[in-house]
Amino acid sequence: MTTAPATMAAPASGSMDEFDTTTSRWGRLTMIAGLIISLAGPLYLVFFADLGVTATTALFTAFAAVAGTFFVIWIIEPITYFPILGPASMYQAFMIGNISNKLLPSALIAQSKVGATPGTHRGGLAAVMAICGAAFVHLLSLLVFVGLLGTWLISVIPESVTDVVRVYVLPAVLGAVIVQAIVSLKQVRATVVAMAVAALVQFVLVPLVPALGMAATAISVIVTLVIGWYVRKREPFEPATTEPA
Repeated sequence: MTTAPATMAAPASGSMDEFDTTTSRWGRLTMIAGLIISLAGPLYLVFFADLGVTATTALFTAFAAVAGTFFVIWIIEPITYFPILGPASMYQAFMIGNISNKLLPSALIAQSKVGATPGTHRGGLAAVMAICGAAFVHLLSLLVFVGLLGTWLISVIPESVTDVVRVYVLPAVLGAVIVQAIVSLKQVRATVVAMAVAALVQFVLVPLVPALGMAATAISVIVTLVIGWYVRKREPFEPATTEPA
């Protein structure tokens, strides 16, 4: 991906307003359609198939168990991703999935390569195009390496190699995301606060109170936001009339 030429004009305000309106309308409709489709199968099995599953007992008990585990993530993820991805990319990201280990790194790298600041219209457009590219590469990779070559690859790759990849691939990807975010955002104070809070929560708070283990991410994010707000570099805010080309 190459840097945009200096003569390229920034998107007009009217066109971006229309873009935001269109993506919001179709994004909501798409997310609602995805929700209906994803729930149609389980609801059919509960209410029309004779499986002995009752809505008043097993269904709500299972939902409560899942909600108790992932409720914090439902709140933290949108707050964390929105400043980088923007509104249009948020619809894409939550429909596609694998945000932290695939879509977010793609958006950060794209914004860094074109010199776009997260939170601006240009940064949002870069994130949209990056997510489209990441989704295309993902589907193509699945077709080739899983659909066509999956059985053969499993038979030739040693089990020891598979075990190592399974253990270390996620930390490696997330580590790269963190480094990319630090380099792209260039927020030294926020970075120091985030690292200090995460270390204290993980190595001090959680060992002292193991029951807070599931809420460690939420605690780290909230405490970092609060402290980062008070230690931020205080400068007068001057909204830019145009974005860099």
